Amino acid sequence: MPLLARMVAAPLTVEIRPGAVKGLAALLDDNRISAQGHVAVVVGPGQGERVVAELGGALANAAVFPVEGGTREAAAELADSLRDGSYDAVVGVGGGRTLDVAKYAASLIGLPMVSVATNLAHDGIASPVASLEYDGRKGSYGVHVPIAVFVDLDYVRTCPPEQLRSGIGDVLSNLSALADWELAARERDEPMDGLAAAFARSAAESLLRREEELTSVEYLTGLGEALVLSGLAMALAGSSRPCSGAEHEISHAIDALHPGTASHGEQVAVGALFASFLRDDEHLSALEAALSRYGVARVPSDLGLSDEQFVAAVAHAPSTRPDRFTILEHLDLGEEEIAVRVREFVDAYGR
Repeated sequence: MPLLARMVAAPLTVEIRPGAVKGLAALLDDNRISAQGHVAVVVGPGQGERVVAELGGALANAAVFPVEGGTREAAAELADSLRDGSYDAVVGVGGGRTLDVAKYAASLIGLPMVSVATNLAHDGIASPVASLEYDGRKGSYGVHVPIAVFVDLDYVRTCPPEQLRSGIGDVLSNLSALADWELAARERDEPMDGLAAAFARSAAESLLRREEELTSVEYLTGLGEALVLSGLAMALAGSSRPCSGAEHEISHAIDALHPGTASHGEQVAVGALFASFLRDDEHLSALEAALSRYGVARVPSDLGLSDEQFVAAVAHAPSTRPDRFTILEHLDLGEEEIAVRVREFVDAYGR
């Protein structure tokens, strides 16, 4: 019998709204996740602890595990601690690092994971990928898709605006990633998943021409939904391909050569604009306008990098993902040629 449809891993619940955390206790009491709230709650410093304090007695049967940092070692240590108890699920509460540690640990021991995001800095809140540091380098690791996603906009609105700009950059960079995927399909016959591409494109285009205030409920809801869609696009594709191309290679290279430079989302925003410039992309003007409208980084100096440092990162970028074909591999520019294009890019878009 022919296969007529495919099953897609997706959260049972997605709530993005002010006060969303108040729905967490009812979710944990749902028999599909935990009959009596016997869960491990993983919290990072700051807002994660505030969420746990706010829920108070609603987490009476839960065990709380504080974590710091976003390393594979921290995730492995957490997994070892979780094995000593008997839990129905892992609840990660906090920002991207905390959620990635919780996702990875939950996957190691085979438990479902609930994602409670207190910021919107990147698309990991609902993705099957954990970005963790190991031996001084950041890597991406496959994990289970969260079984539920909560984004409480009351907490998100208290975050530094830089975190929101990072999330915007991560979503809008999908446009560059998809152009690279299409290029690989044309040049290398790489299979392209149309449904995954549709999710990733819908996420990016939903933000491309929005003009609400950055911290308005309307804009933050749209940003949260776009980040969830990006995560589901990766789940559909079975890889990060719909949301990761040359711009992510450049970001990985910046992390390797100049660790701690800027947030992931702002690095991929600059990478996406530069990659779009290289291919004279149809979305170039709209992408630049959207980044500029919300003060997201666009050129190397916005990240605190000199042009020369950015040139070195672009030259190093293809080595960060040898299996991935993007505009960088296609053009195969030498360092002197890259320097010329970076100079033209900065002249065109530098403030």
